[in-house]
Amino acid sequence: MAKLTPLSFAALLMASSGLISPAAFAQEAPAQPTQDAAQPAAEEPDAEEPAQEEIEISGPGAGGGSSEIVVRGRFIPNPIRATSEVLSVLSEADIARTADGDIAGSLQRVTGLSVVGGRFVFVRGLGERYSLALMNGSPLTSPDPLRRTVPLDIFPTSVIASTTIQKSYSVDYPGEFGGGAINLTTKSVPRDPFFKIEVGTGVDTITTGEVGYTYFGSSTDFTGFDNGARTLPRNLRNAFASGNPISVGANFTAGEVRDLTASLANANTALIQRNNNIPVNFSGQISGATSFLIGDVNIGIVGATGINNTWRTRGGVQQISQGIVPVNGVDTLNPDIDFRYLTTENRIVVNGLLGITADVGEHKFKLTNVFIRDTLKDASIREGIDARVTDTRLINRSRTNWFERQLMNTQFVGEMKFDDFRLNFRGSYANSQREAPYERTFDYTFNAVAGDFVNDLQSAGEGARIAFSDLDDNVYGANVDLAYDTDIGFPITFSAGYAYYKNDRTSIRRDFRFLSGQGPLPFAVSQQRPDFLLSDFNVYTFDVRLVETSGTNGAAAYDAGLEVHAGYLQFEAKFTDTLKLQAGVRYEDGSQFVLPIDLFGLGSANLVATSIKKDDFLPAATLTWNLAEDMQVRFAASKTIARPQFRELAPQQYLDLEFDRTFFGNPFLKNSRLINLEARYEYFFGRDERVTAAIFYKDIKDPIENLGFRQGDNFFTTFANAPTATLYGAEIELVKYFDLIDLGGTFFEERRLLIAGNYTYTNSDVKVTAQDQIADPLSGNMVAASTIFRTGGFALTGQSDHIANMQVGLEGTGERLSQQTILLSWNSNRVTNRGPAGQPDFIEYTGPRLDFVWREGFKVFNKVAELKFEARNLLGTDYVEFQQLNTSTILNNAYDIGRAFSISASLQF
Repeated sequence: MAKLTPLSFAALLMASSGLISPAAFAQEAPAQPTQDAAQPAAEEPDAEEPAQEEIEISGPGAGGGSSEIVVRGRFIPNPIRATSEVLSVLSEADIARTADGDIAGSLQRVTGLSVVGGRFVFVRGLGERYSLALMNGSPLTSPDPLRRTVPLDIFPTSVIASTTIQKSYSVDYPGEFGGGAINLTTKSVPRDPFFKIEVGTGVDTITTGEVGYTYFGSSTDFTGFDNGARTLPRNLRNAFASGNPISVGANFTAGEVRDLTASLANANTALIQRNNNIPVNFSGQISGATSFLIGDVNIGIVGATGINNTWRTRGGVQQISQGIVPVNGVDTLNPDIDFRYLTTENRIVVNGLLGITADVGEHKFKLTNVFIRDTLKDASIREGIDARVTDTRLINRSRTNWFERQLMNTQFVGEMKFDDFRLNFRGSYANSQREAPYERTFDYTFNAVAGDFVNDLQSAGEGARIAFSDLDDNVYGANVDLAYDTDIGFPITFSAGYAYYKNDRTSIRRDFRFLSGQGPLPFAVSQQRPDFLLSDFNVYTFDVRLVETSGTNGAAAYDAGLEVHAGYLQFEAKFTDTLKLQAGVRYEDGSQFVLPIDLFGLGSANLVATSIKKDDFLPAATLTWNLAEDMQVRFAASKTIARPQFRELAPQQYLDLEFDRTFFGNPFLKNSRLINLEARYEYFFGRDERVTAAIFYKDIKDPIENLGFRQGDNFFTTFANAPTATLYGAEIELVKYFDLIDLGGTFFEERRLLIAGNYTYTNSDVKVTAQDQIADPLSGNMVAASTIFRTGGFALTGQSDHIANMQVGLEGTGERLSQQTILLSWNSNRVTNRGPAGQPDFIEYTGPRLDFVWREGFKVFNKVAELKFEARNLLGTDYVEFQQLNTSTILNNAYDIGRAFSISASLQF
């Protein structure tokens, strides 16, 4: 044992106290234990209870005698260094420092990651379809009908302990691995019981106290739960269940249809009201944990619940060009659809977490239940021209929506150790639902004679429409992993596993238009506001009827499923003290289908079902070379796949509010295949400090691209397989702390400076030649790829050439929490949509974003309290999506974002 002098012993006491602080998560180990091969690499130990190694150091007593004083410190390994794979880790301390309210906001600070629409995480420029989302190592289901990938903004940071992003593939992960795997680790039971309350409020310079739109809905909308006002009337439910389209004819009389029309909730869902003072945002969280013994079994319970109610108003421009028009011999884009709009969204997220753990000797069992309900209440009014229906006459178009998205996830995990063997198993079930009752739109066209906007329920345009949609999604998952440690002249771990995944989805959408059976409404009636226009009096007086316009050929409903059986073999060998190899192969047998439903029993012969059955062998290897004790280089190679998402295959139409654009699927898509190569250098030069650099390359066969598409006079977004694409790039990260004690003064004595930054350069090239053939999105016939995509090279949708993040902050090193952090992030322009009919691509500009977060801890009645202040988007960067051709510019979607300020306080007992 090392002997200590009294002075060095005092210094060690201070150092050892730092070792058990949360900041010690980045401490490196002189000799790391091999990773538990039965646990996916991205599954780090829980942030509150990390894997620890006890260090014992003794020295002489203070008097210099022979007595020994033993100092016991806890060494916490650095998961970035310990894992065999290329990994980024977002610890609980990192999440708290950035203070983003949801995990998507926190992830945008990680090297190589960007967040699109505030919801979906792109890894190294690859779209969200290439990002795998897991919770505690098990698959998740998405409540968003457009995507199978989970929108990560639904996960509040209050229920997440840590997040790991694995960028190189290992065969113990699902084979759908493109840019990376994002594993969310829910909070576990800490060593000390606690009970914590947090409340907060916030304002937005564009929204709070400013003019916006809303509608009544119901008296309980602010909770995210409707009080029943939007429940479908019984007679309408019975009509839906009849299996017949709702319109006057063989199945329904005119009187029955009028009764159905009059039964709808009208005024509370149709009438938009101007609000001159949009409310402030508010949030509240309650969490707690405890543990106790039952015999020799240590039981732990952790729980959390919260609500977050936010408002956002967007005012801007939306334009669409129907085609390229020569002007004075120069190709030009003209805005055939040109609207100015104001949209107000009220979003309410309610969450709950209940976790139970049981430690039985060397074995650990964990039951986790997560509930998230994400509700969006939307009201929008836009005014402008739509040359498809009214030439240059002004249209006033209003919209109200209520989207209920709900996720429930239950998971049981067992981790068992038997000498040289380790057995891990997981079972999970997740259900997500999305209900959208009363999606309403109204078109009023300007009448020059009356000098007013009118809607006669007959003329061209949207008139008055309503839709009801429902989605139910279930995911079942099971994993069994076995690992065996042995020595055959060098340490080696053999592992094998089996995984089962099943995802079932049912989606139904019913669309209707209101028409008058007596022809155009009288002029005076057509000037009435929406709730009067569809009042019971008008319904029965002017024979106003619901007319079903639900899409045929499966566009109204579909069933979908994905079932995967997988097995893997892997070994991890440490050939020398400096050379380690992990290699293996995974076999996946995948069967995916999307079956359009003949909702009305019409026996349509045009229903196109999708069936993709494919088995794949997916090898992967990572070689790690320790150049020095604090330095290593990794080389990784793998083969992976990317399956189309259900919505990309289904013909059903869907309005994406983020882009305010209608999507429909392509049933002729096929799997993408990827070859992944990477080399990475890592230098851990101090506690919590590192420099990493990497280069990477991906070759993608049949990448799936967003495609702008015109069908008649309507503009849609669909999807298509491009022939091939390549992606390559480099990234670098630096994390460095500076002690400030030398600056003098009480303020700097217990503070250090953090400087952290990362930069990623990515270049992608989708290659289309005149000889390439692909499936046409509408017919499925093989056609020249040049008729769908332009020839030559172009970037993948969603890919930014440059992604940069920087953090500069002060933080206390004493017992009291004190952090002041400036955060800067920037993404360069990226393509959101391939342009239709030879037009230029749609380009998204997000610009730089500057945030500031201040956290201060203090004591209240001898209890730990925290005060947090956040200032977001201080540069006032706005959002712009545009097309540009020569000197002409189309603003597809442009709006102000504004600056946001919030303050919150918490008290822990």
